[in-house]
Amino acid sequence: MPHTVFFLNGPNANLYGRDKGGAYGHDSFASIEARCQRHAAGLGLALAFRQSNHEGVLVDWIQEARSQADAIVINAAGLTYTSIAILDALLSFDGPIIEAHMSNIWKRESFRHHSFVSKAATGVIAGLGASGYCLALSALAELLEA
Repeated sequence: MPHTVFFLNGPNANLYGRDKGGAYGHDSFASIEARCQRHAAGLGLALAFRQSNHEGVLVDWIQEARSQADAIVINAAGLTYTSIAILDALLSFDGPIIEAHMSNIWKRESFRHHSFVSKAATGVIAGLGASGYCLALSALAELLEA
């Protein structure tokens, strides 16, 4: 039976690829999801790829992961820097957690240099665009097999 990974994306991730001059590249959210689904399948992972603009929905999904997922990848987006509720939910999850960001958050505005999510994360991948999302899945596949 394959390991299940919840890949949770926060506010505005659904807009990826729509801001051609933005920090997130040219790939649409749908194309990034398709790429991640293909990569996860190749790793033998079942992937639930989700996005919400609402903090409470993300907390609900993290709580759902406690009984339905073996690992989490999370890009909490703007909530990374503000949400203690997401941190508390992540701290209640027993499996590995990878924090992933499309952009290098340490090269951006100073308020982005502190992540509440990092306190719960097993590891962090940032600044590699959609490739970082696939690297997060590869890392989880290794962690789950260890």
